[in-house]
Amino acid sequence: MAENQYDFPTEVLDLPSKGLLYPKDSPLSSGTIEIKYMTAKEEDILTSSNLIQKGIVLDKLFESIIPDKSIKLDDMLIGDKNAIMLGARILGYGKDYTVEIIDPDSGLKKEIVVDLSTLKFTSPKDSIFESGENKFSFELPNSKRVIEFKLLTHKDESEIEQTVKALKSISKSTGVDPTLTTRLKQQIISVDGDTTKKTINNFVDNQFLALDTKEFRKYVKSITPDVDMSTEYISGIGEPHTVDIPIGVTFFWPKSGL
Repeated sequence: MAENQYDFPTEVLDLPSKGLLYPKDSPLSSGTIEIKYMTAKEEDILTSSNLIQKGIVLDKLFESIIPDKSIKLDDMLIGDKNAIMLGARILGYGKDYTVEIIDPDSGLKKEIVVDLSTLKFTSPKDSIFESGENKFSFELPNSKRVIEFKLLTHKDESEIEQTVKALKSISKSTGVDPTLTTRLKQQIISVDGDTTKKTINNFVDNQFLALDTKEFRKYVKSITPDVDMSTEYISGIGEPHTVDIPIGVTFFWPKSGL
C-alpha cells in the first residue's frame, strides 16, 4: 500500500501511456495514477441494478476509486482506463479470474483460471509520442491519402456508443451495424489536411477503401498503449489457442459470487 494523504488505503498504478499523450498540466502526465482499494461502498456500486441498466456502473466505480478529483474519466485514454480496471480488480479480489470459454477443438464450454498479474502492457516506443500530442499521421498504402487521427478516450467511446445506439434505432430495418464507420469518424481528425466533418464523413462512407481500413486499424493497434487482455489456453488435445479476457461488471466478482 502506498503512503498517502487520505484516510483509506491506496495503491499507485503505472499507466500504459506513461502519461506521454496528456497535457503537461494534467495529473495523468506523470504516467501513474493513485487508486483506492475497493470496499463495501464500491460493491454497492457494482451491484446497483439501476447503474447497470443505465450502462454507467463502471463509470461510477472509477469516480469512486480515484481519489484525485481533478482527474476526469472523459480525458483518459482507453488503454489507461483498462489498466486501472485491471489494477482495481487485482487489489479488490485477487489475481485469479475464472473465465468460461468455448474449447475451439471440442466445442465444449470450459472454465480456465487466468492469473491477471501476468498480463502485460502493450506500450509502443516513447519516440512515437515525441510530440506529446494525441495526434498521429498515416498514409494509406493504396489510395495514398493522408489521414490524421487520435487515440480514443473514454469520452470518445461514450459518444460512439450513443451515436451507434441512435443510428440503430433509426435504421432497425436494415440490420446494419454502424459501429465501425462511427468509430472511424470519431477517430479521424483530418483527410489530406481537411478537418471539416463533412469531408471526413464522406471519406469514411464513400472513399475509405477496405484494404486501407484494414491497414489503418492494424497501425492504430500497433501504436495504442493498452493492456493485452488475452492469454494462452491449451485445449484438450494439446493445441495452443489465444483467449480474449472480457471486461465488464462480472470482471470484478470472483467465481464464488456475491
